[in-house]
Amino acid sequence: MIQLSNINKIFNPGTVNEVKALTNINLEVNNGDFVTIIGTNGSGKTTLLNLITGSFFPDTGIISIDGKNVTREKDYKRARYISRVFQNPYSGSAPKMTIAENLLIAYTRNGHRNPVISLTSKLRNYFREQVAMLEMQLEDRLDNVVGMLSGGQRQAVTLLMAVLKSPKVLLLDEHTAALDPKSAAQVISLTKRMIEEKNLTAIMITHSMQQALDLGNRTLMLYKGEIIDDISANEKRRLTVDDLLGKFSDLRKREKLTEDVLTKLKSEYI
Repeated sequence: MIQLSNINKIFNPGTVNEVKALTNINLEVNNGDFVTIIGTNGSGKTTLLNLITGSFFPDTGIISIDGKNVTREKDYKRARYISRVFQNPYSGSAPKMTIAENLLIAYTRNGHRNPVISLTSKLRNYFREQVAMLEMQLEDRLDNVVGMLSGGQRQAVTLLMAVLKSPKVLLLDEHTAALDPKSAAQVISLTKRMIEEKNLTAIMITHSMQQALDLGNRTLMLYKGEIIDDISANEKRRLTVDDLLGKFSDLRKREKLTEDVLTKLKSEYI
């Protein structure tokens, strides 16, 4: 479903602020894969998602989605088949519109360029059924504006909007990091269920090593813009959080990382 070949991305090249964000990235994500990504801040995780969505283009390399070369395709065109949920619960919905109106916008994606937007009674009933599955008692509040919801409720609605039309690719950019633990657990549970039920191809960035191990069938470890490990489902079942930290410790031995980096890793992921 996703293929990245020899991807390189440098920001501010040739200046004192030059950053090698991604280096020689080669990645294949099969249809139905659920890939989790971990790595320290600045390791290139969000840059990788931005390249897949077309927020900017790679300096070199080829990006293919479902067999189509989309390397230079604009982000608004890729939005027809790629959905993304951001870390900020307020980034994926229209705060002054109701739950039903937000869902209607999501429902009309992939349709005609200028659709006739009409919230029929049939659609309202369908949206009510979908919202009821969130188990957040929002099905009788379809006319409430989204901006009045809690962060967890809003993120759940945003997630529902993202999967409503079963996109080819679902990208989750630390989508529970800004939530309280209870809300985060609810949204993670919904995420797992929706991906499994719709058999979606998904990539999720997380700062929780436990989430990385518990979710999905693959885990990528990024460091300094490179994929340093691609952990299979079988291996994930045998690993613990300490094992993942041990992998970074082994990296320290090979690259002579400082103790400060290891301390930072532990603070970010435990």
